[in-house]
Amino acid sequence: MIRKRAFEAAQPPPAEPIRENPAGRVEAMYLHLWARRMRDLPFVNPALSIEAIGFRRCCSVSGSIAGTDTGSAAGDWIGAVIAPWVIGLLLLPGGGKLWSDRRPGERCHVGFPIGPIEFIADYDPDAELPAYQYCPLFAPPSSFASQIAAQAAATAALDTLLTTASSSDPNTTPGTPKAGPRESSRRTFLRRFIKP
Repeated sequence: MIRKRAFEAAQPPPAEPIRENPAGRVEAMYLHLWARRMRDLPFVNPALSIEAIGFRRCCSVSGSIAGTDTGSAAGDWIGAVIAPWVIGLLLLPGGGKLWSDRRPGERCHVGFPIGPIEFIADYDPDAELPAYQYCPLFAPPSSFASQIAAQAAATAALDTLLTTASSSDPNTTPGTPKAGPRESSRRTFLRRFIKP
């Protein structure tokens, strides 16, 4: 018996590549969400404000970085966003090889130097950024006492994401089989920069 989803979102139109650094547009979109939907929810962290962190182009599945300038560099945009209800990574279309058009809610593994990370697609034709893919790191981010602590976590996440996985990883035992795509995604990724 084949199981079918009760509801499947329609395939959105192909995403337009973003030419200039999207940090300002990310902040505008999240400010709009804050004002319209999130402000009065009980799980928001009042110590945090909306901020886009470290947006840069990532040119290929091997993760080479083209820089943060807005010149002729090609590649999809990767960065982090801090909001009172979430801290996460965002992948935005920029004409590179990381982006693939997906239905809203669809999950996909995106290859980075550290390994594949699971992102969730979203699409809203009326949003500042209609198509994006996100990887929530802390939702809700209740353990953060300040914006500075959230900035440090977001920056560490980006640095870790774009660092080549090394065979000298202290969490890896020789002879241990590699984790499958699901295990090697968010949980393993978070273990690399969150100290117990």
